[in-house]
Amino acid sequence: MHPESEQWFERARAVTPGGVNSPVRAFAAVGGTPRFMASGQGAWLTDVDGNSYVDLVCSWGPMLLGHAHPEVLASVGAAIARGTSYGTPTTTEVELAEEIVARTPVEQVRLVSSGTEATMSAIRLARGFTGRDVVVKFSGCYHGHVDSLLASAGSGLATLGVSATPGVPASSAAQTIVLPFNDRAAVEAAFAEHGASIACLITEASPGNMGVVPPLPGFNAFLAEICSRYGALFVSDEVMTGFRVSRSGQWGTDGAVEGWVPDLSTFGKVMGGGFPAAAFGGRADVMAMLSPQGPVYQAGTLSGNPVATAAGLATLRLATEDVYARVDHVAATISQAASEALSAAGVPHRLQSNGNMFSIFFGEVAPVVDYATAQTQDTDVFTAFFHAMLDAGVYLPPSAYESWFVSSAHDDRAVQHVLDALPAAAAAAAAAPSRKDTR
Repeated sequence: MHPESEQWFERARAVTPGGVNSPVRAFAAVGGTPRFMASGQGAWLTDVDGNSYVDLVCSWGPMLLGHAHPEVLASVGAAIARGTSYGTPTTTEVELAEEIVARTPVEQVRLVSSGTEATMSAIRLARGFTGRDVVVKFSGCYHGHVDSLLASAGSGLATLGVSATPGVPASSAAQTIVLPFNDRAAVEAAFAEHGASIACLITEASPGNMGVVPPLPGFNAFLAEICSRYGALFVSDEVMTGFRVSRSGQWGTDGAVEGWVPDLSTFGKVMGGGFPAAAFGGRADVMAMLSPQGPVYQAGTLSGNPVATAAGLATLRLATEDVYARVDHVAATISQAASEALSAAGVPHRLQSNGNMFSIFFGEVAPVVDYATAQTQDTDVFTAFFHAMLDAGVYLPPSAYESWFVSSAHDDRAVQHVLDALPAAAAAAAAAPSRKDTR
């Protein structure tokens, strides 16, 4: 029983829609009462009932160094002591921008407060730079709750989108083309039909919002090339992968090797060190269109907040190659052990990974290359596995369509706790009634 979480959830539902401030937290996909957390330390979370969990969510990615890292806390404490917001330029925001530029292919960067704000601003800038309106995106890729990016696919490979949620005007969705991920033929068809109207193509550099579905070899390079061919901008969304899968994000594992760069990139999560901070950046000539230098307007009262930038700067400076090596090792250990436990229990599944991001698709699932194949998984089996792990003190993402995350603070004790929980959770998954959910 979790009486304190239940009481807080009841209070929350009285004053907040669904009782949460971001939908997946409500446990709607897995059932039960969401745990209200009181604190985090290293690899562990503690809820209001005093229960501890090894955290495999890591605030959905930002906590690369784990919770309450002492050097990050020291930087934040010093920043708070100087004041929390000035509404003026600060030195720390310049230093954070310099750190981002040094690690990535962007030439200039603008700081904002959320990933949604970053992608929204990048889309506006792309439209302003090209003088075009149409945006191409991929089904299953999430770029925040921007109107034009919440479109769902139309009735053909190259048809314009339709509203995917109430509140998104049809006129906004109709400026978006939604395609299957990893499908070169669909991209070619879309550009052949609409190329003169396409302002940009946006993609998650390596998707993690339909489970982990890496781009097929050369796919990002192909996207960069076709955008260049038609005069559109290539926008690589690295809000999730940026500074997590490598010090240079996903681009460091493909673009840097293959010799191409996106026109615009978006960042978030790790670069904020657990605070609301994000950024978008790219080619200097594109960024020059942004106000106050150019005519494309964008602003934010708390953009470059001195506390958030202090946390982000400390996090990036501490994110050394040794940190990435540890995170990669922990991710490989846990993901392989989970797959082995499920196989031993006779549970059909597919493990997919991209660096230290990974997820498990339950059921007889073919290699997951797009949202359609991601939807063939059995979410009821995942639910049984999720609750067994939760009861054993392991906090997984409360959705089958999310990446698992680890941190450099996941020491041997935390890893062993996860490994010890896996056999019973695999047995629970094996005993679960099977019913596929098409979400």
